[in-house]
Amino acid sequence: MTAEPSTRVMTVTREALAEAVRCLKAGGLVAFPTETVYGLGADATNSKAIARLYDAKGRPAFNPLIAHMQDATAARGLGMLDPMAARLAEVFWPGPLTLVVPREPGCPVAELATAGLTTIALRVPAHTVARDLLAAFGGPIVAPSANRSGHVSPTTAQHVLADLRDRIDLVLDGGPSPVGLESAIVACVGVPTLLRPGGLPRADIERVLGHSLADSPFEPTDKDEAPLAPGQLASHYAPRTPLRLNSHTVGTGEALLAFGEPFLSGADQAVRILNLSPGADLIEAAANLFSHLRSLDALGASTIAVMPIPQIGLGEAINDRLQRAAAPRPR
Repeated sequence: MTAEPSTRVMTVTREALAEAVRCLKAGGLVAFPTETVYGLGADATNSKAIARLYDAKGRPAFNPLIAHMQDATAARGLGMLDPMAARLAEVFWPGPLTLVVPREPGCPVAELATAGLTTIALRVPAHTVARDLLAAFGGPIVAPSANRSGHVSPTTAQHVLADLRDRIDLVLDGGPSPVGLESAIVACVGVPTLLRPGGLPRADIERVLGHSLADSPFEPTDKDEAPLAPGQLASHYAPRTPLRLNSHTVGTGEALLAFGEPFLSGADQAVRILNLSPGADLIEAAANLFSHLRSLDALGASTIAVMPIPQIGLGEAINDRLQRAAAPRPR
């Protein structure tokens, strides 16, 4: 039997980046910060490393992965960007946008990473550490969120260790992820379609396209059918503690995930209150979402009551993550 790796944590330095590259080239698993959340990286061309990644996360093998590249030129070697995809890439890369496009013939990314689909999910991250790692590695890195599948996504190195200690080889600690929500995913295969709201608001994408995005025809599910892109399973980003969304009161024994002020009726009896943004700023709320969920989940409260969050701008993505976190777990 192969021994489980002992996970090392390294503050980001030139030496740490060089060690991360050596680890990836040897088929290892490296967690690293992006502007959205921490990603769990593997060589996108190495099927064995990708199989290890699926195993470490406990991730269904039918759930495709996002391939990260240093720049749009590298992305064009993996997928076919039509004029609309090229325009989105020009404006929003590097940044929190993933494009699902037809796979290029001869694309070196392992089919295991794309779940056998004829499309591929591509992103050019903006975080300095991620970009330095990709440049030094010199090829595509697949990198889903660095947590156990279905759990709350990680925005710090400590969150990664809480889920994956001794299951992966290395964590590059680059501090908290500033955006705090996964990338928005847009399919550019025919009519541009929003497959997952994320760290780039829908309105910004539509402004560049000059028209509305179509909504995904895919109905989120936990059954054994392949989603079109990462992050589309119905139960996802889930804490152990049940969530009660759009709450207007707080019950005895409940924790409160607040947004803005004033607090709800009964808030004085909450086990604990964490406020996503006292000033009702959706950018601040997005950055705090996963870390606050993790903190409240650790309390052992009966339920986490969640105040209503407006369905505008990044609120669309925040509500999407909360709805998935509150969805029933598959049996």
